[in-house]
Amino acid sequence: MDELKIQGNQKLNGTVKISRAKNSSLPLMTATLLTEEKVTLNDLPSLKDIDTLVKVLEGLGTKTNREGRDIVFDSSFVSNFEAMYDIVRKMRASILVLGPLVSRFGTAKVSLPGGCAIGTRPIDLHLEGLKDLGAIIKLESGYVHAKAPKGGLVGGKIHLKFPSVGATENLLMACSLAKGESVIKNAAKEPEIVDLCEMLSKMGCEISGAGESEIYIQGKDSLLGCKHRPIADRIETATFLLAALATRSEISIEDCNPNHIQAIIDILNAMGIQIETGDDYIKTKSFTDAKPVALETGPYPDFPTDAQAQMMSFLLTIPGESVITENIFENRFMHVSELKRMGANIHLEGNKAFIQGGIPLSGAPVMCTDLRASAALVMSSLYASGDSNVARIYHLDRGYEALENKLSRLGADVKRIPSS
Repeated sequence: MDELKIQGNQKLNGTVKISRAKNSSLPLMTATLLTEEKVTLNDLPSLKDIDTLVKVLEGLGTKTNREGRDIVFDSSFVSNFEAMYDIVRKMRASILVLGPLVSRFGTAKVSLPGGCAIGTRPIDLHLEGLKDLGAIIKLESGYVHAKAPKGGLVGGKIHLKFPSVGATENLLMACSLAKGESVIKNAAKEPEIVDLCEMLSKMGCEISGAGESEIYIQGKDSLLGCKHRPIADRIETATFLLAALATRSEISIEDCNPNHIQAIIDILNAMGIQIETGDDYIKTKSFTDAKPVALETGPYPDFPTDAQAQMMSFLLTIPGESVITENIFENRFMHVSELKRMGANIHLEGNKAFIQGGIPLSGAPVMCTDLRASAALVMSSLYASGDSNVARIYHLDRGYEALENKLSRLGADVKRIPSS
C-alpha cells in the first residue's frame, strides 16, 4: 500500500482551491437513479469513493460517461435492483441507492454497508422511515430486501430519532417519488442535505424546509434530468484551515464556503485566533498566543465530528489543557494512539479526550485508521520535528483529492511512496 513521507518543521504558503464535497457528491450520484432522463454532475472530485459508487450504479444498469471532471448519468437502462456486497462493503454511502430504487422501481436488494471503522452506524432509521412510506422491509443473509406496496410508496410522516444525515438523504429521495406529501421531522440540517434538496428541486420535486428540522416533500410521478455542481467540501476546508494554523502559516483557501464551518471559526475566535473570511475564501493570519479550549462534536450546525481529529492535531500546538467530547461516534479516537507515537500527551476517559498542548512532537512511522484520522496524522507530521511516514493512505484517497499535491503546492515536502 502507498504511504506518504513528510518532512517536519514546515510552514505553508500560497493558495489552495477546495474540491467539491465528497459527502455531497455521493448522495447526488444516487439521486440520478430517480429519473429516466440524463443528469450531469459537474466538477466531481477525483476520489476512490466516487469511483466505487460509479461501479455500484453501473452494476444496477446506469450508464455513465465521463467528460473531464463531469459525469453524465443515464439511469433509463436500470434493470438490476441488487447492489452486491463485493462493492457495497467498501463504502457505507452505497446504502443510499436503497431509497431511489424502492421509490422508482418498487423493489431493492442492497447489501448492508461497510466504510470506516469509526463506530456502529446502524441503518435502522433508514428502514423505519421507509416503512412509514409503506415499504415492506426484510433483513436476510446480510442484505436489505425492500418492496413498495402495490401502487408505490405513499407519502407520510417520518420522525427520525436522531438527525441522521444518511437517513435524511435516503428518505428525501424515497419521498420524491412517493404519492402525496411527506414530512421528515428531526431532519439533518447539514449543507449536504440542502445541496441534495436543491438538485431534487431542479429535477422537479417540490421541497420546502431544506436546512431546517422539518422538510416537506411533494412527491411526483416522475422527475426530470438536470445539471448540478456539488457544494465545496467543508471538511477539506476545515482541514487546510487547521493545518495552516497548526504550522503557524498564512495561506488563502479559495472556492470554499466559510459559513459551512462557522462552528469551527467560532471556536477559533474564542481561543483568540482571528482569520479573514469572504463569501468564498478564508485567509489565515499568523498568531503567537491562543487559549486552550473545551469543545463538543454534534450534528450541524455544531462542531463537526469529521473535523474532530484535525482539531485535536491543532490543539496539540496550543499550550495548556484542551478537552474534546466526541458525541457522534464511539470509536473516533483511534488516531490518539498514533499521535502518542509522535509524543502527544492525550488522556482518554470515555468519550472525552484531554489534550496537553504545547509539547513538541517528533516524526515517526504512523498508520491511518480512518479517513479523518489520516488527515490529522498528515497535519501533525507537518509540524513535528524530523520525518514521518504515514502508512495506509488509501483512507486519504477515499476522501481527499490529491492531498499531497495540494500540500506540495503550498510548499510542504510531502512525497507519495508507491507500494512495492
